[in-house]
Amino acid sequence: MDRRKLIISGIAVLGSAGCATARPRDPYNQGPGLGPVSSPRPPRSQPADPNTQVAETYSREEIVTNVSDFLGVTAETAGGVIERVFGEYGRPTAYIAGEEASGAITVGARYGRGLLYMKNRPTQELFWQGPSIGWDIGGNASRVFTLCYNLQFPDAIFQRFPGVEGSAYLLGGMGVNYQRADEITLAPIRAGVGLRLGANIGYLAYSRQRNILPF
Repeated sequence: MDRRKLIISGIAVLGSAGCATARPRDPYNQGPGLGPVSSPRPPRSQPADPNTQVAETYSREEIVTNVSDFLGVTAETAGGVIERVFGEYGRPTAYIAGEEASGAITVGARYGRGLLYMKNRPTQELFWQGPSIGWDIGGNASRVFTLCYNLQFPDAIFQRFPGVEGSAYLLGGMGVNYQRADEITLAPIRAGVGLRLGANIGYLAYSRQRNILPF
């Protein structure tokens, strides 16, 4: 009897020891010398690339104010021109404020320098140059305010934009014509001494640096 109790007691001790060794480890307490195991960190979300986002647009009121201030005309004069451009193309995604010089009787050149503005994008300096061919009158040195349509990121401006033939018109002492390349349309608005009119069928090439030759 005593021998049977001894055997049963030994089996019980071995069973409790096996359960102890089979107990799962605490992941947050690995014993002396080891600190708690940290859980894996979630992957960091990458910031959105502004060049992949659809560009925000400018309202009519914003453009009228900027045109009036930059070209030195009344809000009523600026509003008349902007109303017509907005009626044809809607709200622009960018605009260029700059100055240019040109001159021609039948064949000439136009050079300019300005700043490209887009919402939530850094302001960028750019230059433009190109030949102008047509029945232009006189020469001018003036400021120009260009509305940009469907320009989704700044780098897309650096290309040639041919003038849309027959698109030039004069309204309230301000001249407007259209330029187009791919899906982007530019609407330069000019005011200044010797404002040129006519069927300008040249092009303007926009670049990061000034180029001497307009071709």
